[in-house]
Amino acid sequence: MLKQSHSMHAPDTTRPTKDKFSLKAARCIALAAQGFGGERAAEPSGFAQMRRMVERLGLLQIDSVNVLIRSHYLPLFSRLGPYPTARLDAAALGRKRNLFEYWGHEASLLPVATYPLLRWRMERARHGLGIYGGLARFAKENRPFLDAVLAEIRARGPLSAGELTDGGRGEGGWWGWSDGKRAVEYLFWAGELTTAERRGFERVYDVPERVLPHDVLATPVPSEEEAQRQLLLISARALGIGTEFDLRDYFRLEVTDTKARLAELMEDGALTPVTVEGWRNPAYLDPNARIPRRIEAHALLSPFDSLIFERSRTERLFDFHYRLAFYTPADKRSHGYYVMPFLMGDQLVARLDMKAERAASTLAVPAAHLEDGVAPGPVAEALAAELRLLAGWLGLETVRVGGEGDLAGALKAAVGSSA
Repeated sequence: MLKQSHSMHAPDTTRPTKDKFSLKAARCIALAAQGFGGERAAEPSGFAQMRRMVERLGLLQIDSVNVLIRSHYLPLFSRLGPYPTARLDAAALGRKRNLFEYWGHEASLLPVATYPLLRWRMERARHGLGIYGGLARFAKENRPFLDAVLAEIRARGPLSAGELTDGGRGEGGWWGWSDGKRAVEYLFWAGELTTAERRGFERVYDVPERVLPHDVLATPVPSEEEAQRQLLLISARALGIGTEFDLRDYFRLEVTDTKARLAELMEDGALTPVTVEGWRNPAYLDPNARIPRRIEAHALLSPFDSLIFERSRTERLFDFHYRLAFYTPADKRSHGYYVMPFLMGDQLVARLDMKAERAASTLAVPAAHLEDGVAPGPVAEALAAELRLLAGWLGLETVRVGGEGDLAGALKAAVGSSA
């Protein structure tokens, strides 16, 4: 069972003693549980500090979009400040890794201690359950081919789908997978392969025994029920407070499984049923959660940050309607392409369209929009400092703010005055 560090909580805290919470209190619980509200490192974060934060969050979601930087790098920056991304690469892909890649909340990096807790999901995938229907059908109809792919990787070592001897050709497009790609993805989902490394963003596959720590592979596999209980407890610690759906969605558990496991956890006293002002559904509290009287935080958030990746929860907590703009047709985008919310205190106060223009060594902000009822001055000043910090971490020399959005003018002036 993973242990959660509370070292990043604001020091002025009290333990909850009631079963009804205001919306502001729920926000503070959620933000503290997610690692916000503490001092950000003055020096580049050490490996141990990064590891503790990933353990607290439970996972880092991976995505292919690379307009600014790959999304899984951003949550640690948002919470810890500038850190060497090579250390996260080493943790996830190095010889002595303590993270592995699997389906947590979509494709994710997870602490290796979580591996035994996901073996039931791998076993279900072997039987065609819990994975894409087309992939399950392919596996059922092509088991000899899958066995040949697995044997080739065992014999030759780590391979990408394109390096297979008989992988076939894709049909073009994101989902136009070749037979070889379908095979390795099924084997990955079923736990028969894992990610050895990534070249660019392409997975390179190998068998788990050559990649993952031996002590992790030797850990006794818990029952489905116990694994699901532990995953829900990780979710509860990471969220602090959440509805059944929030807890279930964190690791994408099934409805029936979640209902049964929540009943068991409440009976054991591992979760506390509570109500939150304005929430229609009951909520559940991590009994070890703390409630900061206030949160002091300035952070730009990845679209896939675990604080906001469940959009209905984001709306319930922050009154902030947010969707992925880069999956939306251009004529229907309201705030830009790669839109990052800005957390200030315990509120999401603005959204910025962001882009790293590497050739020009510039962090570009084509658009900056303020949330309703928020004063622009303090937000612009805080954002200017955050943009400078982000640009420096990304190795970019300048920040350029465009003219779109009601915050653009104030932000441009603040960035100019801080240059």
